[in-house]
Amino acid sequence: MEFINLESLKDRKAAIKAAYQSQKPFRFVCFEDFFYPEKAEMILRHYPDINQGEWDGTTYIDQKKKFQKSKFENGSVLDRVFKELNSVEFIGWLQELSEIEEELIGDEELFGAGLHQSVSGGFLNVHVDYNIHPKTKYHRRLNVLIYLNKDWRDEYEGHLELWDMTEGKKNMLAKIAPTFNRCVIFETNEISYHGHPKALNTPPGVSRKSLATYYYTKNRPAQEVAREHNTIYVNTEGWYGQLKRLLSGFKALRERLLNK
Repeated sequence: MEFINLESLKDRKAAIKAAYQSQKPFRFVCFEDFFYPEKAEMILRHYPDINQGEWDGTTYIDQKKKFQKSKFENGSVLDRVFKELNSVEFIGWLQELSEIEEELIGDEELFGAGLHQSVSGGFLNVHVDYNIHPKTKYHRRLNVLIYLNKDWRDEYEGHLELWDMTEGKKNMLAKIAPTFNRCVIFETNEISYHGHPKALNTPPGVSRKSLATYYYTKNRPAQEVAREHNTIYVNTEGWYGQLKRLLSGFKALRERLLNK
């Protein structure tokens, strides 16, 4: 493969799979060096600024200053990267890692996926994802996130947080810095709460960059099936979280009124 270091992933599969399968209440894993090093550098060079091209930066009550882009010129670097992420070879590796009983299916349209970029003040509150693809009606099963942030500092915030909300709990399972060429894979279900709720504190010119792909199956185990829903958010930050939601809600309303 041109970008994904699949040979290395296969060599490390046993260790990555053991880490993934050991997590509860939902499975996840974080590991380094997803792309070939020189190809990760190439992808970063071709990663567009939010002022370049068409980005969706709509504000919502639970997210702010988060931009998404899923359309790329045919044959471009980013188009080729996402084709690899949806390739038979990589999906086969994911199938073995996850042990999902149904055949995994990629999404060439990259609905909700693609490039995700946040700037200073940006956040995405903790949530579970939509569970059914709006067009195919397939069940969403896996998220793959790859980060492209060099020299990331803890004080920038923007950590991916994974949460256990089962049986009345409110426990953070993991707090993962979005560092360069780091990959996070986690299963998508009704308890896989995640987000980066802490508002970014980055200096001018520094943004939080990632690539995201989602994988589906035609069916899922009966005990996991839920009524079709959109993203469901929760507040993990107490009164500050309520204030943050209120302010982003005002911003979202202002955007809607100005765009009428």
